Amino acid sequence: MLKNYILTTLRSLRNKPTYSLLNVVGLALGIACATLIFLWVEDELSFDHQVADRNRIYWSRLNMPYNGTITSFDGVPGPMAPEAIKTIPGIRYAVRMSADERRLFVTTDKTIYENGTFADSTYIDMLKVPFIKGSATGALSRPHSIVLSEPMARRFFGQTDPIGKTLRMNNSINYTVTGIVPEFPKNQTLSFDWLTTFDDFLEEQGWLKAWGNFGRPALYELEPGVDPDVIAKKLTALIRPKDPEYTKVEMLLWPMKEWHLYSNYTNGKQDGGEIKFVRLFSLIASIILLIACINFMNLATARAGQRAREVGVRKTLGALKKSLIGRFISESLLLSFLSVILAVLLVYLALPAFNDLVGKELSFHPFAPDHLIGLLTIGIGCGLLSGSYPAFYLSSFNPVTVLKGLKIRAKGSAGFIRKALVTTQFVVSVALIICTMIIYQQVQHIKDRDLGYDKHNLLFLDVQGKMAEHFDGIRNHLMATGIIDHTALSFSPPLDMWSGADNQHVVWEGDDLTSKEFLNMENVTPGYMATIGLKIRAGRDFHPDANTDSSSVILNESLATLMGNGGKVGKRIALVDGNRRIPMTIVGIVNNAIHNDVYGKPGPVLFTTNPSYFSYAHSLNMRLKPGTNSSAAIAKITAIIKADNPGYPVEVKFADDQYDRRFGEETRIGQLAGVFAALAILISCLGLFGLSAYTAEQRTKELGIRKVLGASIHGLAGLLSREFLALVTLSCLIAFPLSWWVMDNWLASYAYRTPIHWWVFATAGLGALLIALLTVSFQALKAALANPVKTLRSE
Repeated sequence: MLKNYILTTLRSLRNKPTYSLLNVVGLALGIACATLIFLWVEDELSFDHQVADRNRIYWSRLNMPYNGTITSFDGVPGPMAPEAIKTIPGIRYAVRMSADERRLFVTTDKTIYENGTFADSTYIDMLKVPFIKGSATGALSRPHSIVLSEPMARRFFGQTDPIGKTLRMNNSINYTVTGIVPEFPKNQTLSFDWLTTFDDFLEEQGWLKAWGNFGRPALYELEPGVDPDVIAKKLTALIRPKDPEYTKVEMLLWPMKEWHLYSNYTNGKQDGGEIKFVRLFSLIASIILLIACINFMNLATARAGQRAREVGVRKTLGALKKSLIGRFISESLLLSFLSVILAVLLVYLALPAFNDLVGKELSFHPFAPDHLIGLLTIGIGCGLLSGSYPAFYLSSFNPVTVLKGLKIRAKGSAGFIRKALVTTQFVVSVALIICTMIIYQQVQHIKDRDLGYDKHNLLFLDVQGKMAEHFDGIRNHLMATGIIDHTALSFSPPLDMWSGADNQHVVWEGDDLTSKEFLNMENVTPGYMATIGLKIRAGRDFHPDANTDSSSVILNESLATLMGNGGKVGKRIALVDGNRRIPMTIVGIVNNAIHNDVYGKPGPVLFTTNPSYFSYAHSLNMRLKPGTNSSAAIAKITAIIKADNPGYPVEVKFADDQYDRRFGEETRIGQLAGVFAALAILISCLGLFGLSAYTAEQRTKELGIRKVLGASIHGLAGLLSREFLALVTLSCLIAFPLSWWVMDNWLASYAYRTPIHWWVFATAGLGALLIALLTVSFQALKAALANPVKTLRSE
């Protein structure tokens, strides 16, 4: 019986295969697009689900008030975690860890940079890291022990057993391999290729032993049933007496389940993160599915007149309305599942390109329970949604009317609904086009903003080995090549400022310490201003001999403005270090430059040139002479660095390339929005194509008579196109204010934003009209060119 029912349904669809094909293709495109997005959403929502006790693991955050606002830091003082687990009940593990560290590892035949972490041994217990070789117990109990991921072990040791083998880190310390762990999933926040003890990190970063810093993360796993808010209050009570700077500090516990999706903090409070993109693209996927369903509803109601006689005969023979509704719904479901099958094929074909676009390694398994349930849900949902209105509409025909031979035309509510649905499709499509254009403009607007320095021809590389110690020789050799204008060392790379302080660490004339202001401190070698391209606004640059200016500072304009009269050239300030006050003299003021937040305003910066801290430099910066060939320059720079600092690979970076990478998120959004806009337009045009074909069929006799009476082909084509172009025009008028409101709210979160230009709306509207005209005109011209004798004879 089911087989006969399906065959009967297929025969009914075969009567007008064009419409059925358009329905299947339109739905398949919508389902494929939605499936790809939901695969991405699934990956985003599944971050850290592999960690068994993730609901009890927290990252501690430190909220520091600054002049009426609160800045939230994800690092805490080094001694905090060990003291917390000793003094605060309810904490199962307290783990100190470094940030993701990039270190050089060397064997007799391999030299590779690898990313990893220094952490307390309980890090392994907290994450329940499984071991392939070795044992979690005691893996990090000895100094200079190291645990490797399986891929890193293969890179260095191939198929041989690595346990007990030695790796040399940064050409200085030998580490013994004590364990091998599987490769971590891509959607896990905490992962590593190598892991070694935090005590080793303390040996090289002695400043972490003091309370007067908050530079590295600390993780806590709580006992079952312990309230994290209570622990946070106890952590606050623990830290406040440790340093005068911490008297108003608040400690927070940030749960692991929110690390990936809720990572943004504003004024000390969580205000979203990646979750906004999950919601946005889930909404877009639903909208594109809805557009595909609208196509089906439009084409199905448009075909109502052609199926009216069928409905009349069935009703005369005793068919009940509910059985007719069931039949039409089943047709819709069959089309929907045909679309699902086609969509699965499209997903397989598009997934590699989609992975490149979103920067992930998503996989699709249609017969996996969750994916299969998702596809069935989409298939049934689309079928019911798409077929519900046509089913009720078709089953409501009066059999007497249709059997008398009267045509059922799409007037009244059916015609109005069809027009409303077409309008809705193009409202969404035009709005997506506008949003895509404005997102692209915002990214370009930020990329082209004045940074305060010239990022072109600016190169830098990470300081490794004895580069800082040998800097004078390296500088002389670089300058001797004739390709370098300036070179200098700095604690931070050109686009960043890593070191910070407040006005309790820096005091000046007129500073009453009633408020705190966060500022960046940067220790540089002489020549840094010229290398980066900062301009001296007042006073002078640092003396070429750093010892001469070891008690001098240079301010940027933001800091000089903040300090008021105390920020003038020649004024004295003091750097506070514990109970010591180190007197300094302001010798210059430079222009503001953008660091860290490329979307924000320039913050206050204080520059020093103290030779005692040159060994802590992380970046060697170089300014190429104009017109220098970059490939030849890199070859010469590499040769010099290798000669002066052997044993370390040289990786030269271009500041403009690194700057462009800061816009990965916005660029990805723009690209995805562009793809979705193109798909929305394509799906909408499939429906428009079908509707225009149906309209031409319905008006065949009218067109034949008009042509016999002398109507031109141009006039007939315009007659058929006019109605659809009017709907698209109405769509534009609705989409314009809607998209302006959406993008104005989106841009409001940027301190530096592009204006919304009128021509963006004009371009999107004209583009939509042109696309619609091309879609409709094909059917319109086909009908207008038809021989009127044949059309009238057939009518």
